Amino acid sequence: MTTTAGTLSAADLEEMVQVRRDLHAHPETAFEEVRTSALVAERLRALGLSVKTGVGGTGVVATLRGGSPGKTVLLRADMDALPIQEENDVPYRSRHDGKMHACGHDCHTSILLAVSQKLGRDTSWKGTARLCFQPAEEVGAGADAMIRDGVLEDPTPDAAFGLHVWQDLDLGKVGVTPGPFMAAVDEFTVAVTGKGSHAAMPHLGTDPIVCLAQMVTALQTIASRSTDPFQQVVVSVTQISAGTAFNILPPNASMNGTVRVFERTLWESLPGRFERIVQGVAHALGCTAEIRYERHNRPTTNDPAMTAIAHAAAAEVVGEANVVSDLRTMGGEDFSAFLARVPGCFIAVGSRNVSTGLVHGHHHPRFDVDERCLSIGAEVLLGTVRRFLAS
Repeated sequence: MTTTAGTLSAADLEEMVQVRRDLHAHPETAFEEVRTSALVAERLRALGLSVKTGVGGTGVVATLRGGSPGKTVLLRADMDALPIQEENDVPYRSRHDGKMHACGHDCHTSILLAVSQKLGRDTSWKGTARLCFQPAEEVGAGADAMIRDGVLEDPTPDAAFGLHVWQDLDLGKVGVTPGPFMAAVDEFTVAVTGKGSHAAMPHLGTDPIVCLAQMVTALQTIASRSTDPFQQVVVSVTQISAGTAFNILPPNASMNGTVRVFERTLWESLPGRFERIVQGVAHALGCTAEIRYERHNRPTTNDPAMTAIAHAAAAEVVGEANVVSDLRTMGGEDFSAFLARVPGCFIAVGSRNVSTGLVHGHHHPRFDVDERCLSIGAEVLLGTVRRFLAS
């Protein structure tokens, strides 16, 4: 790993690690981030900032002003953990059974606190930084809740930046992708109603299981036959439920799953296409279908101009050869709610280290990162903010 000399001191870096480990040991799930938000608020107040808590439920917002007027930038870190039992044997392992920072939000909070502290100590920059510590990213609800509570108002940001430690990238790599970066996340549930009968006499009933099976197959044509092959879409049925005995055809069957897509126009067309297929199959086989189609996250789409700024900052920290500009994932992220309203960029900071066994992916009970990614993330975010506010 090669990085340039940064602006954060050794004491800053050590403090980042300690904050991250403290948060990791005390994980709090969506909209329960009470201890976390109190820690964040206390540290922001120590900078002399006016801090607003309870934004979007358990979110924290503060406004930091430079030495002269200028543009406004929103910086966001998510704070929530996951309902996962940690399996790591480390001094900072979760102290709460069934809860774990298995996605790196402890890292993001620590990084943004360090960036806030650095900007607060040096007011030579111009403009305003809106510091947003968000709850409930994992359930796709926190960003919209904060927006409803006015995080994008007074002042209104001209750009928004966030980052995510990235276990699919080696330590020392930074992903800065223009355009679509992360997919929209939709969830569907379909309840099929037929008519029950004895399994030996199916002609006396209307089999909802066969109907459901045909739906599963037919839904795959969304990707294989009705979408441009150069556009990516995934339709995954992840749960199926039906029946009570081996010799009874049940009256009901249901399925649950997700749809992922990058392109916005395609995303907007999906509910109608989904319903047409499901209801068509149900009608053809004599069943009825009730659909619940929910939109969790929009596509996370990076603005090209803001991405260029983040790319330049990343190259300054890790070197041009270590900036990845074509990283994409079907995973979702509710930072997309900010990017739908404000031009910005979501940055991926490599955190994997194969040589030390830090290879387990996000949401794994043994997820952990090489903590040197904290300093890289903080330096990249600092550089991005400074470049944007100076532009």
